This record gives sequence, C-alpha cells and structure tokens, in this order.
Amino acid sequence: MTIQRMDNVLIVVDDLDAVISFFVELGMELEGKAPVEGRWVERVIGIDDVRQDIAMLRTPDGHGRIELAMFHTPKAISAEPKDAPANTLGIRRIMFTVDDIDDVVARLRAHGAELVGEVARYEDSYRLCYVRGPEGIIVGLAEQLG
Repeated sequence: MTIQRMDNVLIVVDDLDAVISFFVELGMELEGKAPVEGRWVERVIGIDDVRQDIAMLRTPDGHGRIELAMFHTPKAISAEPKDAPANTLGIRRIMFTVDDIDDVVARLRAHGAELVGEVARYEDSYRLCYVRGPEGIIVGLAEQLG
C-alpha cells in the first residue's frame, strides 16, 4: 500500500478568523491555530521568507481535516476569479454530509454564505446544494434521504 490516509486539504485565505468561524458553524472543530515560519516550511513549500498563521479543523468523526493558511509574507496571490464558477479547473469544492440541509444553509448565511444555485433533490437519495462562503470557498452539502 502506498497511501495510509488522506490527512488534510489546505485552503489559503485572507481572513483566517472569518473562515474558521464559517467552518465551525458548519460543525467542524478547531484543533489549533499557530504561526508558522522558518527554513523548514520554506524548504517544504518552495517559497522564501514565509510567515503565516495556520489553523487546523477536523470533522466531528475525526476522519477529515482542513488546514487554513493566511500568509503574512509573502502575500497570497489569486490564481483565478474571486467567485469562480463550478466548472473552473482545479479543486472546486469540499462536500459534507449534513443532517438538515435547510438548517445548515440558514446558519451559514449568517457568516455571509450564499447558495450557488439551489437546493435540489437527486432521486430518492439526497438533497444537495453548493454554498459559497467567505473567500469564495465553495462547500457542497448533502442530506441523505430515507
């Protein structure tokens, strides 16, 4: 076997606290927040003079994690339009299964989230939607039916 597990997904952000609040409201748990700098990180990511703050969040089941990074130096750059559509190349969204999609959407709206399209039903299996949160992050939500 070559892979033991998927450890985390990194999202680079401008407003670390706003994005943490968004994911905590979604139900993730903040594991920790810390500054990161030094030669070791520069060697790993291939960028000199790095100074950043990171936060690690985990899903309630403990199996999924998101790492958030806010760069102080060098400043982060944008690689795409701010509100890129779902068919833009690259990682487009993170999908979560939720108990009550309507409740989650309502709670995330308080953190600036907006539906990308609408809540739609897939056969008798799921209700699904995409929500765009802070920093243009797209989160997919799936509520299993039955």
